[in-house]
Amino acid sequence: MMEWITDLDSLLGHYGTPGQPALAKVTPHLTPGYAAFIARSRFCLMSTVGPEGTDGSPRGDIDAVVTALDANTLAMPDWKGNERIDSLRNILRDGRLSLCFLIAGSTTAVRVNGTARLTADAGLCARFERDGKHPRSVIVITIAEVYSQCARALQRSALWTAGDQSAGLPTAGQMLQDATEGRIDGAAYDAERATRADLGMW
Repeated sequence: MMEWITDLDSLLGHYGTPGQPALAKVTPHLTPGYAAFIARSRFCLMSTVGPEGTDGSPRGDIDAVVTALDANTLAMPDWKGNERIDSLRNILRDGRLSLCFLIAGSTTAVRVNGTARLTADAGLCARFERDGKHPRSVIVITIAEVYSQCARALQRSALWTAGDQSAGLPTAGQMLQDATEGRIDGAAYDAERATRADLGMW
């Protein structure tokens, strides 16, 4: 039978004491170094929470995935997606949000925890214009804490150095066909998906 860890004392018994740098690196605002890293990051993972549970969403852009409005505030345009808007629904009901910023080739990740609100302010949306188009809304994040992440996860996974590992992966259509028990034709979905880029990124 599996033995579960169910209390804090038991959990702490399995781990050591964090070193001084691991605690000192946390700040309530962007430092010059954190700001420079985030400004170079074109991809992050965004985590939100709502009444139905948690949600993790990849976010990416051709330039910085977020823009710093000041040392305490980030803005993220919400570009074209699948219209599920799970993250946005969560933000409306529970503003807690976390971001994990990655940069290809770097074994450093930077994390931001804070709260978010949504706006469709025309002036702010216009700041993110792409090919004459604006995002339909912008996620505005108030930073509670920001810090760099231990490099071991990226080093262990060799994420940037292991080469292309995509051969043989199931396609999106195959996964969709499995999830719907065949109600959606995976091959037809994949064929349509291959031309979807023609509809534009924005």
